[in-house]
Amino acid sequence: MPAPVSDALAALVRSGMPGAQAVLYGPDGQRTATAGVGDLATGAPYADNAHFRIGSVTKTFVATVVLQLAAEGVIDLEAPIARYLPNVVAGNGNDGARITVHQLLQHTSGLADFAPEDPSHKLPQQLDQTSDGKAYRDLTPADVVAIAMSIPPQFEPGAKFQYTNTNYALLNLLIEHVTGRPLAAEIGSRILDPLALRETYIPSAGDTALRDPHAHGYRSVDGTWLDVTDTEVAWAGAAGAIVSTGADLSRFVAALLSGKLLPAAQLAQMEQTMPMSTSTEMEYGLGLIRFRMPCGADGKDVREVWGHAGGIPGFSTLAIATPKGTAASLSINTVETNGQFSTVATALACAIA
Repeated sequence: MPAPVSDALAALVRSGMPGAQAVLYGPDGQRTATAGVGDLATGAPYADNAHFRIGSVTKTFVATVVLQLAAEGVIDLEAPIARYLPNVVAGNGNDGARITVHQLLQHTSGLADFAPEDPSHKLPQQLDQTSDGKAYRDLTPADVVAIAMSIPPQFEPGAKFQYTNTNYALLNLLIEHVTGRPLAAEIGSRILDPLALRETYIPSAGDTALRDPHAHGYRSVDGTWLDVTDTEVAWAGAAGAIVSTGADLSRFVAALLSGKLLPAAQLAQMEQTMPMSTSTEMEYGLGLIRFRMPCGADGKDVREVWGHAGGIPGFSTLAIATPKGTAASLSINTVETNGQFSTVATALACAIA
């Protein structure tokens, strides 16, 4: 493992994180490095091929399926979502006739988030984020979309970028509507099976444990790490429910960026980005983020990688790759990270780009 990556992982743990694991993947094989612990109770490190929740990296899997369906002529990215899901995006100023599939993929729909991060927003009781997730158990993608429809839109469709989980809950419904099959089945047959990603899965409702081997996920409560590994996440669906491993994630993004999952035209669409903020370091495509990372001693050697980051109770994740088939993944066993996350991300990007 390159020294900058190992050093960054060690600094991450010294900064207070329980543990972390990084995987580098490429034509020359795979390398894994860990720091800290995967289990605070036993002191055991992240196990090789440890399972963890990938959060919003799930969105890249989902966007890939949507773009495959677009390549097959099943979905028109510029069509309004109401063409496929009539009367679903409606009420309180929300209008599915004015929001395209493309806008959902790129988070420019203007729809409100069904689980907004703004603490001033009063959530429906069933989405109280202080719970352990069990209250979410019976919520379907249609349910969380209905919750979002109770909130007025944030802005006019297409006006700007605003990351919103509701967009991908709608893409979940879209995929299931046009294929007649569950999202997990489509991701399985279109991505997991062809790439032999046997350690990646979408948990069903009530499946709160992680498959072995796995890292334990933690949340800080009054300065103490609380184990939140067993958590209900099926409700997150297309927005963030997938469980994977560093090896599987790295192979997935390497395959995607090197053109093994999408025709060239659809991959090019996926890579048409817009700024996520005033910074140009990150730009959002269709379920895919372009990262520009400063490398070299003076930071002037800017390298470009593509992928996605994710956070869900217990875990923070990053998966990045280049068109030449090199890739990296990072798992940290808490969602409450700090600035050292970006330091490790930069080290990984500089190692593969």
